Amino acid sequence: MKANHSKTTFKSLLEILFVSTRLGLTSFGGPIAHLGYFHEEYIRRRKWMDEKSYADLVALAQFLPGPASSQVGIGIGVMRGGVLGGIVSFIGFTLPSVIALILFALLLQNFDVADAGWIHGLKIVAVAVVAHAIMGMAKNLTPDLSRKAIALFVLVVTLFWQSAFSQVGVILIAALIGYFLYKNNAETDENHVQFPIAKRFSAICLGLFFGLLFLLPLLREVTGSYWVAMFDSFYRAGSLVFGGGHVVLPLLEQEFVPTGWLTEEAFLAGYGATQAVPGPLFTFAAYLGAVMNGWQGGLFATVAIFLPAFLLILGALPFWDMLRNNRKIKGAVMGVNAAVLGILISAFYTPIWTSSILEPADFALAAVLFSMLVYWKLPPWIIVVCGAIGGSLLTLL
Repeated sequence: MKANHSKTTFKSLLEILFVSTRLGLTSFGGPIAHLGYFHEEYIRRRKWMDEKSYADLVALAQFLPGPASSQVGIGIGVMRGGVLGGIVSFIGFTLPSVIALILFALLLQNFDVADAGWIHGLKIVAVAVVAHAIMGMAKNLTPDLSRKAIALFVLVVTLFWQSAFSQVGVILIAALIGYFLYKNNAETDENHVQFPIAKRFSAICLGLFFGLLFLLPLLREVTGSYWVAMFDSFYRAGSLVFGGGHVVLPLLEQEFVPTGWLTEEAFLAGYGATQAVPGPLFTFAAYLGAVMNGWQGGLFATVAIFLPAFLLILGALPFWDMLRNNRKIKGAVMGVNAAVLGILISAFYTPIWTSSILEPADFALAAVLFSMLVYWKLPPWIIVVCGAIGGSLLTLL
C-alpha cells in the first residue's frame, strides 16, 4: 500500500515537472501573460483547480510581494503534490529561463536580440493569450453589475495611476467595497481547497521570511562578506516589490550599478536578454549573478531573489483558504477578485498591447493567433511557435 502511494506521488511529481517545464519553455510576455498561460493549461485543459480557487490564488499572489505568476505556479504545484509539488512546479517553470540567462551572461552578451522579429512575434502571442484569459475569467469574477463596476473602477484608476502602490491600494478599496456590498449575501457555497501544508510549517515559513529580512542586513554589516551582501541585496529586492518583474529592475540597478558590481551597459544588455526568454522576469537575477560570479553566482542570485516569494506563498496558503471561506471576509474576497480582473485588463492595455500592437499587421497577427487559441483550440505551444514565425515574417514586409 505504501509502495503504491509512493509510486503515485512520484508519478504526480513527474507530471507537475513536465507540465511546468513546458510552460517555462513557452510562456513569454511577462507575469500577466503567464497567468493566462496557467489558466489555459492548468484550469481549462487539466482542471487541476476550479475557476474560483484559481481566482482566489491569483488574488492572494497580488496581495503578496514578489513575482505573482511564480507564486501562483507554486500554489498550484502545492495543491497538486504538496510542498514537493510546489518546489517541482517552481523549478520547471523557472529553470529554463535561468539556464538561458546564465548562458547569455557567459556567452552572448555581445549579441543584440532585443529587436529581433521573432521576439516581437512572441509579444503578440501574449496579446492573444491574455485576451483569452480575460474573457474566461470575466464570466466568473464579474457576474453582476456591482462587480463589473468594481472592475471598471480599478481599470480606470490603474490606467491613470500606474504604480505598484496603486495596485495594492485599489485591491484594498475593492475589498472594503466588497465587504459592505456582499457581507449579507455573499455566495453561500463554501469552496475548500485542501493545501497539504501544516499550519505550523506555514508559520515557520512566515517567521523565516521576516527573520531573514531583518537579520541579513545586520549580518552584512557584521561579517563584511561579499556573498552575504549579494544574498541580502537580491533577497531584499525580492521581498519588497509589488507589481512584478518590471518593478524590481530599478531596485536591482540601484543595488549593483552604483556600487560598481557591474556596469550600466552590462545591466541593460541583460535586461534586453531577459525580454528574449520565457518565464518570470525575476530570473534577470540569474544573469546579474552570472556576470558577477559565473554560473555559481547565477544560481545563488536566483535562490536569493525567489526565496521570499516561496516563503510567503507557503506561509500564506493554509490561512488564506480558511479566511476566504469566512462569511465576514468572503464578500471582501469577491470584491478583490473583481479588482484582479480590472488589473488584468489594465495590464493588457499597457504594457502588453501598447508594446506589441504597433501597426495593422501586428493586429492582424494577433487576431489570427487569438482565433487559433480560442476557436480552433490549438495547444499554446503551437501558438507560441506560430507567433515567433509570424513576427519574423512581419519584419520582411
